[in-house]
Amino acid sequence: MKLFVFPRWANKTRSLAGLLLGATPLYVVGLVWYGASPKTTDVGYMPEQPVPYSHALHVGQLGLDCRYCHNTVEEAAVAAIPATATCMNCHDKVHTESPLLAPVRESHATGQPVAWTKVHDLPDYVYFNHSAHVTRGVGCVSCHGRVDQMEEVYQHEPLSMSWCLECHRNPERHLRPPAEVTNMTWTPPGDPVAYGKTLRETNNINPPTDCSTCHR
Repeated sequence: MKLFVFPRWANKTRSLAGLLLGATPLYVVGLVWYGASPKTTDVGYMPEQPVPYSHALHVGQLGLDCRYCHNTVEEAAVAAIPATATCMNCHDKVHTESPLLAPVRESHATGQPVAWTKVHDLPDYVYFNHSAHVTRGVGCVSCHGRVDQMEEVYQHEPLSMSWCLECHRNPERHLRPPAEVTNMTWTPPGDPVAYGKTLRETNNINPPTDCSTCHR
């Protein structure tokens, strides 16, 4: 007489265990690959700022040009954070008693800059030149999204190496006349790729893809 210690269905556990052991490494690799990617960790990053500055109001409703505040984008690698004096050009007369603007008024009185938190912060080993892109017709919206619709600015794109390389290899979709780079609502006449190809050929735009372009 045979004595069964375990039920018959327990015989299948060996196969299930083998399947689980085989799938676990793939699951872990996939989890790390996706979980640690910039699309997961960086897109949507929206740090709290000392002053609740609304781009939707200033850019979208009032129509301020990006270069009024970020006035170095056409000449330097860095898109400068506006000086307090730039804010006070308007707020010396507008909302002069608003408690939300107290840090701006204090900065103006003391000469100490407002402690803004950088949103689009590339690693220190990456070199990016704003002027090289803006003067060749890469619109602000390509990297920063529709900031004219953002109450609080957040990181819209992953800004990863693969994302940058994709644009350098196929820049046509992101090209526009340099005069339109800050126009958030600009659309190309007809097919964007075909129009971008024309701009690329006309302006002799050939973005490099070698490592030294960004890693110097």
